[in-house]
Amino acid sequence: MTFRATILTLYPEMFPGPLGHALAGKGLAGGLWALEALQIRDFALDRHRSVDDTPAGGGPGMVMRADVLARAIDAASPAGDPRPRLLMTPRGRPLTQARVRALAAGPGAVIVCGRFEGVDERIVAARDLEEVCVGDVVLSGGEAAALLLLDACVRLIPGVMGKAESGEEESFAHGLLEYPHYTRPQEFEGRGIPEVLTSGDHARIARWRRAEAEAATRARRPDLPVPPCDGTPTERE
Repeated sequence: MTFRATILTLYPEMFPGPLGHALAGKGLAGGLWALEALQIRDFALDRHRSVDDTPAGGGPGMVMRADVLARAIDAASPAGDPRPRLLMTPRGRPLTQARVRALAAGPGAVIVCGRFEGVDERIVAARDLEEVCVGDVVLSGGEAAALLLLDACVRLIPGVMGKAESGEEESFAHGLLEYPHYTRPQEFEGRGIPEVLTSGDHARIARWRRAEAEAATRARRPDLPVPPCDGTPTERE
């Protein structure tokens, strides 16, 4: 099963963008995953290819029309398509690594990129859209958010990263932020590598990394509950 992403956007030229480079790009070229970007305006019926209209009740900006979006979604995701339909919006549930892993293990996704003031609310229920938020910020449109989501998913597809375990020991993989990393040179501007990392004692290194991950999580993300350890005492050096 190949992970297949379909993007519904007013700017299909933005894709694959950065996903066409580095490991994601190699995976795309190698057929490990697939991507298509569809122009929403192609599903408008008037000669101006209108996709938006003024908001009901008044107010600034424009709102993307439900009927145009419905035709675009139906074309991209006909009956029987098992892929979830996502709407990138700051009103959505926060994207988590757990949700990313679930998406990466599935058949792909159909991703709707909103613009203007947003989309007609009726399309969310009418086409069973899962509203997804990538952060407490407002972007010009859903395209940048879609790229972020896809990057997070694609890197977990088997064969994309050099080593599968690279996706296991990282931030959020076990409910913690990742521990700090070091490499050569041994000393940099008077700062050395922690002695424990050059000790060769793997059990001690594991305890140090766990302690550092817990400390970073408590200090930087107090909203994340620190999961219980496996019983191995921790140490910080």
